[in-house]
Amino acid sequence: MDAPVGAVINLSSVVQVYFVTDRDRLPASGIIQTFGKLRSDSFSYGSVQVSIPATHQTGFIEAPSSLVHIRFLEDPLKHILLLKSTVLTKESFLQQIQNRVGESEKKEAFLFVHGFNTTFEQAALRSAQMSFDLGFRGAPIFYSWPSKGSPTPLGYVADSQTVDWAKGNLKIFLEEFLLKTNADRVYLIAHSMGTQALTDTVTTLLSARPELRSKVKEVILAAPDIDAGIFRRDIAPAMVRIGSPVTIYASSKDVALQLSHLASDYPRVGDSGSGLVLIDGIETIDASNVSLGFLGHSVFAESRDVLSDWRYIIEQGLRARERAGLMQVNMPRPYWTFRK
Repeated sequence: MDAPVGAVINLSSVVQVYFVTDRDRLPASGIIQTFGKLRSDSFSYGSVQVSIPATHQTGFIEAPSSLVHIRFLEDPLKHILLLKSTVLTKESFLQQIQNRVGESEKKEAFLFVHGFNTTFEQAALRSAQMSFDLGFRGAPIFYSWPSKGSPTPLGYVADSQTVDWAKGNLKIFLEEFLLKTNADRVYLIAHSMGTQALTDTVTTLLSARPELRSKVKEVILAAPDIDAGIFRRDIAPAMVRIGSPVTIYASSKDVALQLSHLASDYPRVGDSGSGLVLIDGIETIDASNVSLGFLGHSVFAESRDVLSDWRYIIEQGLRARERAGLMQVNMPRPYWTFRK
């Protein structure tokens, strides 16, 4: 039906996402408060509003350039844009999360921890895109640690040190979040270098606080930039003991992980091929045959196949053997690939 003459036609959706960060706070620009590359001794809490154009394609962050945001070329009818970001007190933040969780039928939330070479704004846009594409009804939250946002060797070294520094902060936040909100179903999602902080948090926190384990319904590790040997020996056994389901998404086409492998001289958990990490009690998905984004490093959130797989996990709680779109491979332990 045609709209009445003079009516305003809504050509975009607005997604609200919540954040916690230990980045330094930058001077606000109008209604947008953002954060920088330096470490902060305290948390900042808040929310962001992000517009999603009606022409949005699942998995994409539409922008004037695939590499940088050029603000004077941004168009809300074509691009995903950060409209507003607001700093909240911790009490107000937790109350808003409580309200948002309570409005969802399953009382759910997800917490996303970004990876290497990610600015605060990039983390906000990615979180909003994921929430929108997943049709997520609960509270979407992202934890933004002070990545330099630099795709250089020096940037990688700095980020690897900072993500180690951030582990304690993430644990503090997650414990408070699980204790002080009414979320019954929490999905923990981390990408790339962010998986180092998340796995450390999950193993230390849930080992010490077993009464919180039932709230964590899934741990998703996308392109994990973790030493595969250390993961097999130390991290994976601890995660399996905790009992929360864990899914790894790996790829042989992830250029950033290949560079990490060369820099560290040891394979990463996110590597595919002959080094694919297969562990009893953890499900591994080889995503090498799905379409890739820039450098193949954001395939976890840019692939319609992967996002559809996440929806099966979040909406129906299905394990890999039950999910349409996956094909089981047996050698010597089972893993799964996406059907072509």
